[in-house]
Amino acid sequence: MSPSDIPVAQTGFFVAHFLTVASQAKSKEFYVGILGGKVVKEENPCYIKLENSWIILNSGGGPTPDKPEVWLAPPHDPNHVSSFLNLRVADIRACYEHWSRKGAQFLTEPLDNHGRELRCYMRDPDGYLIEVGQYSQAAIDAFRKFAG
Repeated sequence: MSPSDIPVAQTGFFVAHFLTVASQAKSKEFYVGILGGKVVKEENPCYIKLENSWIILNSGGGPTPDKPEVWLAPPHDPNHVSSFLNLRVADIRACYEHWSRKGAQFLTEPLDNHGRELRCYMRDPDGYLIEVGQYSQAAIDAFRKFAG
């Protein structure tokens, strides 16, 4: 394991997306087997390095001293969401085909979003929604103009 594989911020912070899952093993299989993540810590919680970000998988449970009235549970209804993972890719069609062959279940194929991007959505084993998107060159140029 290299130092960049250890989920500890040396300066500032890093961003990790925490998912409450029904089965850490099943979710780990998805994020590693389909999306190519690297397991850094096996379970309770499971840490997965996913490209340049992190996914933390853990089982649900009741309140703890630092979140005294909060219960964690996987989604009850996958069609009502309040957040989702967003993956920005270099080649959406290649990702769509590659991940589909590995078993990813997409809601649609990549679709054009008003000329700004191509995007599609898939679900993980617990029903969490994952957006896969690729910006158009026009959107990239607009970002550069704004940032410049």
